[in-house]
Amino acid sequence: MTLKVNEIFYSLQGESSFAGQSCTFIRLTGCNLRCSYCDTRYSYDEGSEMDVQEIIDQVDRYHCNLVAVTGGEPLIQKETPVLINQLLDDHYKVLLETNGSQDISIVDPRCVKILDIKGPSSNESGRMDLKNLERLSRRDEIKFVIRDRTDYEYARAILNLAIKANRISNAVHFSPVFGKIPFQMLAQWILEDHLPVRFHLQLHKIIWPSESRRV
Repeated sequence: MTLKVNEIFYSLQGESSFAGQSCTFIRLTGCNLRCSYCDTRYSYDEGSEMDVQEIIDQVDRYHCNLVAVTGGEPLIQKETPVLINQLLDDHYKVLLETNGSQDISIVDPRCVKILDIKGPSSNESGRMDLKNLERLSRRDEIKFVIRDRTDYEYARAILNLAIKANRISNAVHFSPVFGKIPFQMLAQWILEDHLPVRFHLQLHKIIWPSESRRV
C-alpha cells in the first residue's frame, strides 16, 4: 500500500495549539483546491510513491513523538487513514491538517484533526463540507485564515454555527494571511466582537521568512 509523498522533514510546528513544538511533517502530494493564497503549490504534483512502512521508517529516524500529516490535502489519498492508524498504533501523537472539503469521519478518532475552513478570499469557500462541524471531537481544532473583513465575517458566522451546534473544539484559530492584512486589524476585530478564539500567527513564517518550504 503506497502513498504519494511530497516531503518528510523535521521542524517546529508553526500552526495550531501545537505551535512551537518539535514535529515531524509528512507532506502528501495533491490537493483538490486551488486557494488564492496557497503557500505550498509545489505539493500539487511533486512527489514519490512510498509504502506505509517506508514512511514510518523515515519518521522514526527523527525521534520525535509529534507527527503532522499535511499537504496539499491528505484525505484525497484513500490510503491516508491507514497511515494515520499505523502511526497511532506506533504510539505517535498525530495531527491531520485538512482543508475543510473532505469528510473527516473516516479518520481515527485518536488523531487530532485541524480543520482549515476556507473563506471567500480563497475562492474555494463554496467547496467546504460544513457537516464536518458535526464530526469534530473535543480534541479537534478549527482554523480560519483571514485576508479581509469579508473573510472575518464569514469566519464569525461559521463560528456561531459551531457554537449553536455545541461543537466548539479545544481551540479555534483566527490567523491573518501573512503579508496581506495588518496583524493589528484582525486582533482589533476579535477584541471588538469578544470572540472566543485564539489570534494566531504562522510561527514558521516569522522564524524562517525566506523559506518557502518550511512548515
